Amino acid sequence: MRLFKQLLGVFAAVMLIITVLAVFAFDVVKIDWIVFMEIQDSFGTQEKPLAVPAQSVPVEGAAYIPGVEPTNPVTADEVSVSRGAQLFSINCSQCHGIDGTGSGTIAAFLVKKKPADLTGEAAQGLSDGQIFMTITDGVFNAENSLFPDVEFSGQCPPLNENLSVRERWDVVNYVRTLGTAQP
Repeated sequence: MRLFKQLLGVFAAVMLIITVLAVFAFDVVKIDWIVFMEIQDSFGTQEKPLAVPAQSVPVEGAAYIPGVEPTNPVTADEVSVSRGAQLFSINCSQCHGIDGTGSGTIAAFLVKKKPADLTGEAAQGLSDGQIFMTITDGVFNAENSLFPDVEFSGQCPPLNENLSVRERWDVVNYVRTLGTAQP
């Protein structure tokens, strides 16, 4: 009988430990453990990214000098425009449409802010550097737009991590052809 009571006590203790571990393992009781990822600076989706750290140079070289509008170093030849068309169809056509008029497949679901018409005067009136910076940093809203004097109707995510500097200039060269294709 005494052995049975001891086994029952050990079994009860083991079950108590398993129950406590199960409560924490299945998040019945949630304990937030502080990790380094939670206490570092970050930004949310569609929030303006942090500025490039001072005196840092990207792996592929400086894309532009802060405060100075970049100039297009890539000649708008057939190779650049065709590469730009391919990159545009992969990264931009979902919102802007293949023809750049803002009629992409996702545009129908964007109720409040429609994609910009890249064939129109507002987009074609921008300099190559302004288009490059828009592709690089995106357009978030009119208040914190990179170019407050130009009215953008939509929000565009930054593509600086998706496209290299050369690829962004190729897209700029292709966007220029969208304006000339219109009657």
